[in-house]
Amino acid sequence: MSEAQQVFGAETHDLDGRTLSNRELLKALLRKPQFDVCLLLVLTFFLMAAAPRIFTSVDPRFCQLTNSQHGREPGHPFGFDIQGCDYFANVIYGARPSVLVSVIASVGGFAIAAILGLLAGYFPGFVDNLISRTADVLFSLPGLIALIVILNSVPNRSIWIIVGVILLTWWPLGMRLMRSTVFSVRNREFVLAARSIGVPPLRILRKHVFPNAMAPLLANTTLGIGGLIGMEAVLTFLGVGLQPPSISWGSQFGAAAAYRDSPHLFLWPALFISTMTISFMIIGDSIRDALDPKLLK
Repeated sequence: MSEAQQVFGAETHDLDGRTLSNRELLKALLRKPQFDVCLLLVLTFFLMAAAPRIFTSVDPRFCQLTNSQHGREPGHPFGFDIQGCDYFANVIYGARPSVLVSVIASVGGFAIAAILGLLAGYFPGFVDNLISRTADVLFSLPGLIALIVILNSVPNRSIWIIVGVILLTWWPLGMRLMRSTVFSVRNREFVLAARSIGVPPLRILRKHVFPNAMAPLLANTTLGIGGLIGMEAVLTFLGVGLQPPSISWGSQFGAAAAYRDSPHLFLWPALFISTMTISFMIIGDSIRDALDPKLLK
């Protein structure tokens, strides 16, 4: 048997009975009714953000003050907002910022945490110290307060600015999780065998370490998407998130706070945010359970 075959055999033996292939993972997840329901809800929200005209043909910025704060009427199931705009259309169009911020920040945070965690965990010494001490500095910042201070100093806050600031304070947690997992993978037999035959470090990281260390970070990132949805809403509600004329669930919260006599202004964005947040959390919890080695034995 060649050295390359020994490496492959060691990896296969190490993974046997402990991880699932992508197809097996998908089958295991689709067998869970709660995962199926939440996945359908999330895909609906994605479609709502990508093509809101599928759900409503009403212009969310077409307003008539005579309809201000009116309740539901035929053709207007959510009633009207303060300026007399159709609230159903506003809630539908408000999905886009929440979806974009949460998904882009999650994907970006996963990529940054995975790369830095791989490097910190596989190269102890200077590389590990540099990345870990930088993460410690960012950990020392009070999360929400730091976001508020930074965003408050930016005059024109777009979705990309908000995503960038969230990434700045969000990646250290994922990096530490990835780093600790890499520590446990880097000394496995198939990694040691790959080193012994002279496989380059970057190839080892890409082919052997990353596929076997990404599961906890993937599950944690999916769980964190729900928190990012709430984060975007909170920042916009506090006045340091998206700015008018942008439409978002957070801005609808901010407007509804001053009009407590119209509960529908608060009810519908709260319901959509809660549903989307809980759906992502259940999906993340299902992925974490499916990837748990204790449940695969």
